[in-house]
Amino acid sequence: MTSITRPSISRPSLSALPGEAGQLAVYDWTMPANKPLGTVLLVHGLGEHAGRYGEVAAHLHQWGFAVRAYDQQGHGQSEGARGDLLRPGSLQADLCRVIDDTRQRPALASAPLILLGHSMGGLVVARTLAEQLRPVDAAVLSSPALGAFPNLLQKMLLATLPRVVPHLRVDNGLKAEFVSRDPDVVKAYKADALVHRRISAGLAAWILENSEKTLHAAEKWEVPTLLLYAGQDKLVNAQASADFAYAAPQTVVQAQCFEGMYHEIFNDLYRAQVFNALKRWLLARFSA
Repeated sequence: MTSITRPSISRPSLSALPGEAGQLAVYDWTMPANKPLGTVLLVHGLGEHAGRYGEVAAHLHQWGFAVRAYDQQGHGQSEGARGDLLRPGSLQADLCRVIDDTRQRPALASAPLILLGHSMGGLVVARTLAEQLRPVDAAVLSSPALGAFPNLLQKMLLATLPRVVPHLRVDNGLKAEFVSRDPDVVKAYKADALVHRRISAGLAAWILENSEKTLHAAEKWEVPTLLLYAGQDKLVNAQASADFAYAAPQTVVQAQCFEGMYHEIFNDLYRAQVFNALKRWLLARFSA
């Protein structure tokens, strides 16, 4: 087991930014004392919120990076119906708003910008890059929601419901015990009042359609990307991450599978391995 010193986790400051479905809650962790090597913008997954990424932010600070995050619409402390999607494309539009706001901040404007998206957040990051909505310097995809293949009944429902009742919300079906192999993480996830279990027909259809689009875009990928994924993921399709890495240019996308881990690799029992892989990749590109 790889060991790593866990840094102290500071509380982020919160601010609000107008988004597609109302105000977005934006998190800023205390800046490193020196000029940052870059800014990492965190994008969380379905049903959760950015406040769960304090340990990730602490490690990034320890390595010299500024850290921002935000709650996506319908999640955490942001506005919007829980688990809903205002319209197709609105998740990317919200990310673009936060990117623009980050670029306008004097302390961050000249620093390289790295997007780090987990699960559904990884898909939002991937679509924003594939559609070339904003230029960024690099990206990290953590267990991204790629290549979701529903069964025949689900396909039939998603072919009809989003057109008729796109904002109809149901249970998202995610089983908490498959979030992490760390029982303390699972316990905290279940007790977290800001974690919800809703997903709308429109959001489910968006995930399905855009996960496929992202796989097809892999061979033309241009943004330097680190793809980290769990080999025992039971919440997203791990094979799809392997397929993306195989199809993408090897000089652009570096991938690593953590064979025994569950979905939240940054919250795994052996997450030191993941943090070490992230640190090596970031400092190889952005270290002074």
